[in-house]
Amino acid sequence: MRASRNGNILQHVDWVTIGLFLALTIFGWLNIYGASYTFDQTSIFDFSNRAGKQFMWIIGSVVLGGILLLIDYKTYDVLAYVAYGAMVLLLLATPFLAHDIKGSLSWISLGPVSLQPAEFAKCIVALAVAKYMGQYDYKIRTWRDLIVPFALIGVPALIIMVLQKETGSALVFAAFLLVFYRQGMSGYVLWIGVAAVALFIISIRWGGLALPWGTGSVGILTCMLLLTSIEIYFICKEHKMRWQPLILTGSVIMIYAICLLVNIWVSVPFDWVSMGVVVALVIYNIFVSLYWRKYILLIVAAFTLFCIGYTHACDFVFQKVLQPHQRIRIEVLLGMKEDPAGAGYNVNQARIAVGSGRFFGKGYLNGTQTKLQFVPEQDTDFIFCTVGEEWGFVGSFGVLLVYLLFILRLIEIAERQRNVSTQIYAYAVASIFLFHLTINVGMVLGLLPVIGIPLPFFSYGGSSLWGFTLLLFILLRLDAARMEQLR
Repeated sequence: MRASRNGNILQHVDWVTIGLFLALTIFGWLNIYGASYTFDQTSIFDFSNRAGKQFMWIIGSVVLGGILLLIDYKTYDVLAYVAYGAMVLLLLATPFLAHDIKGSLSWISLGPVSLQPAEFAKCIVALAVAKYMGQYDYKIRTWRDLIVPFALIGVPALIIMVLQKETGSALVFAAFLLVFYRQGMSGYVLWIGVAAVALFIISIRWGGLALPWGTGSVGILTCMLLLTSIEIYFICKEHKMRWQPLILTGSVIMIYAICLLVNIWVSVPFDWVSMGVVVALVIYNIFVSLYWRKYILLIVAAFTLFCIGYTHACDFVFQKVLQPHQRIRIEVLLGMKEDPAGAGYNVNQARIAVGSGRFFGKGYLNGTQTKLQFVPEQDTDFIFCTVGEEWGFVGSFGVLLVYLLFILRLIEIAERQRNVSTQIYAYAVASIFLFHLTINVGMVLGLLPVIGIPLPFFSYGGSSLWGFTLLLFILLRLDAARMEQLR
């Protein structure tokens, strides 16, 4: 290890990132104390409460980080696949070893300590994906090149979601899509994900709302109009013919105008009309793609046909596949139901707590919503409530600013890497932290559904803290060795 021979490895470490890590961790610890504080409690180091226990986890994470920095950087690449295999076996065994905690089978008890293997799986998967995609001859040219990377993230995600019943931890693996996009994956894949979410929301939210004229639902008609727009866009984009956009758009408008006119005398099934318009555009799309050899349009046509079936299957998935508590959370978020004492209780209390802090906050340890235990999970998933209530807008903005600087620093570390594998791993780390931050703060503010993932370095828990520490300090060790690595 050349860094060890020429000088202390610590002089090559990015101390700015470590400083941000310590700032977030310490401030998070203070807020855990604020969230769990009771009026008869005197010490933040009282190991009988969560703040004292978190302090021990923090000491352990600092020691863990130091150990990770001293390990030869080549070890992480050599053991990536071995660790991945062991991790998959552990994830498979976890449901049989774990106790049922609020419907989840993801926690293994080791005496007085409970660990969640899913939190460590993110780091192992990132190393395995980085090793595979960092091969000398690897490039994303076609969809076949993504089969293995998708399998590497899909296998643990499915195990965690299906066997362990931990949806939030499984969804975190979607962050790897940003890494694939950065490495050359078509942006169409991301748009497919956005379209799938949009169609699901529209069909669920307005699928049962009848049209004011004719027969059919607002949700299905809206989805079909969205698919119509996608078809017209890609046909005109790939086959640039003069007046074609106007002709296609005008034809669609004319069909709907005729149907509205006919509806004066006879009720028109607009669901079927809208599907017919989409299918007609798909047929035209296929003809154009074969005649002009624009084969990307065949993929668009296949995707559109899939979306027609997917739109009609959303209601079945929503009613039969999702768990009751998941359905209620989505219904509350979309405004389909009002349940302030049930599924909407957490979010309502969280928003009250954040809003009550106003500009400067109520002061440290003076939060009434948290002290009176109005906010459930206030020192874990909803820890940001304590920040908003006790430190106000100023404190919340400051915390988000530090997170922003932290993630930008991770991106800077990724950009300066000489080794492709290390660069991919760095982008994976940045994406995972960004995903956690966005989802956690979004659900506290009521902008996203409650899926239960921790806020990095803030939420109480040793598994999450050590999992994030593994992610970060392995990256710092690889970054410290960048001068030793070849492109």
